[in-house]
Amino acid sequence: MSDWDGWSGEQDQRGRRDDGYGRGSGRAEPEGAQRMRHVQRPGPGPQASRQPQQPPQPQQPPRRPAQPPAGPAYVPPQQDGSYNGAGGYDSGYNTGQVYGGGQPPGGPRGRGPGGPARPAGPAPDWRKRLKIGSIVLVSGLLVTGIGTYFWADSNVRREVDLSKVIERPKEGDCTTYLIVGSDSREGMSAEDKKKLHTGSAEGKRTDSMMILAKCSSGNTMISLPRDSDVEIPSFVGSESGKKFAGTGKRTKLNAAYADDGPELLVRTVEFNTGLRIDHYAEIGFAGFANIVDALGGVELNIEKGFKDDKSGADFKEGTQTLNGEQSLAYVRTRYAFAESDLQRTKNQQKFLSALASQAATPTTILNPFTLYPVLGAGLDTLIVDKDMSLWDMGSMFFAMKGISGGDGVSMNMPISGQRGGNLVWDKAKVQQLVQQIQKDEKVTVRGN
Repeated sequence: MSDWDGWSGEQDQRGRRDDGYGRGSGRAEPEGAQRMRHVQRPGPGPQASRQPQQPPQPQQPPRRPAQPPAGPAYVPPQQDGSYNGAGGYDSGYNTGQVYGGGQPPGGPRGRGPGGPARPAGPAPDWRKRLKIGSIVLVSGLLVTGIGTYFWADSNVRREVDLSKVIERPKEGDCTTYLIVGSDSREGMSAEDKKKLHTGSAEGKRTDSMMILAKCSSGNTMISLPRDSDVEIPSFVGSESGKKFAGTGKRTKLNAAYADDGPELLVRTVEFNTGLRIDHYAEIGFAGFANIVDALGGVELNIEKGFKDDKSGADFKEGTQTLNGEQSLAYVRTRYAFAESDLQRTKNQQKFLSALASQAATPTTILNPFTLYPVLGAGLDTLIVDKDMSLWDMGSMFFAMKGISGGDGVSMNMPISGQRGGNLVWDKAKVQQLVQQIQKDEKVTVRGN
């Protein structure tokens, strides 16, 4: 029998009893209070338990005091970290906080010491960062390179107009340069002239001349002695525009430059060789010395020591680094040698190849602390033709560098004898040499 007094269960159609447990009563009205026999009310005696029960009185809500009790201010659970975000409170078991036992070091999970909650984010993408950094670096180098190009290009002295040269030979397969070293004292102080042993002569003359042929079959550098015996042909004056007829006069090659400058010199070289000159480049004393100093000197192996009071040369045998003053003395010395002009042209070729080899390197080109001083020193005194670009100048330097590295031929113009103290070229060898260059063939001719 049930312990519940007054319990009245009902049966469904199948005779099963529905006690309403867990589902509530199915009656239309709520059940009254029920008495359990095993629970006794306390009282003075047995009669007290049989007294009628009073209906329960509704409980009154507690009155809120007029003033809040003293103590810490109330903080909502969403702010004090106890709210777990899923409709309940964090008991502290997951964080080590049990019944006010304190928080783990550093504050609640996901919160820095004394700071706001820090949401967990994805790990940094280092590939993306590296890619962005590479793009920024390349863009910076590109902008710097473009700026340097336009700065240098705007400072090039394009003063020689080869369109004034008449009756020119046909174009060949190689690119040819006429490289001239002049004794111009332009921009030099009296102290500079004394230091570099240049003298104080007015005007300018050619101190060295050479043809550089840049060919796919190999590069060739040919020195033209200043005492070469040549014929001055008909020409158009660079300043007057007047045509001067040729008289058959023969003279030293450097006289052509002295008579009417670079244009007549190009015309004379083309007439006497039959080789077309594509570009012209000239540098003076001061620019030459400044370029060497900007590079920090040029290392050179001097096979035999020599001394020359006129040029200021005083060299010992062996490998050494020459500064600007020493370099100029080295390429200008002629009286210290038996074959004065021929030996000097050999020294000039050797030095220019070494200079180009050191200038046309990544150490110089990619280092702005070296590149800008070198460009600044060279562009101040370097004079080129109107059609010569920076790319052409770069090709010229790299061609000279290739020769010093063994990729090409370096020689003097073939000489067959002398006439009145001037050096006479070997016409047959000169003709063969020119044909090989025009057809971009390997040069087999050798000079003095």
